[in-house]
Amino acid sequence: MTDEVTQDAERPSRIQRLEQEGDIAADYLEELLDIADLDGDLDMDVEGDRAAVSIVGADLNQLVGANGEVLEALQELTRLAVYRETGDRSRLMLDISGYRADQKTRLVKLAEETIAQVKESGEAVSLEPMSPFERKVVHDAVAGAGLQSESEGAEPRRFVVVLPS
Repeated sequence: MTDEVTQDAERPSRIQRLEQEGDIAADYLEELLDIADLDGDLDMDVEGDRAAVSIVGADLNQLVGANGEVLEALQELTRLAVYRETGDRSRLMLDISGYRADQKTRLVKLAEETIAQVKESGEAVSLEPMSPFERKVVHDAVAGAGLQSESEGAEPRRFVVVLPS
């Protein structure tokens, strides 16, 4: 019994593990910014069940890319860097210049409009293909409104269908 208590005391809490992920990610991203000779400030946080790192700076649009494609790639590389250090799969979320925050606001609005359409028509509505992040935002908004949704199709053309109640 004493060994179990000692092990539990030595094991970091979930928040501590997520903060560690954020620290590892920030170190990795700082190196990347230095290599690319870009100025950016990093902000780390824990949002729900994942670490979140944001980079803000003067002109970081090249790190976002068209439709967030470069941002998605950087997020995956950062998750791999965390995995290399911890041995655990990371669900870290990366945002650059508020791109994801703006995208989330736009997606919640789209979800609300779609929910209203589904409630009014009583018919399912399919949305355009989305990234996993975008689909999650829509699924969360739909669930919050008391409706159900599902993802259909195959990557990269996977999309959300909002179902009537």
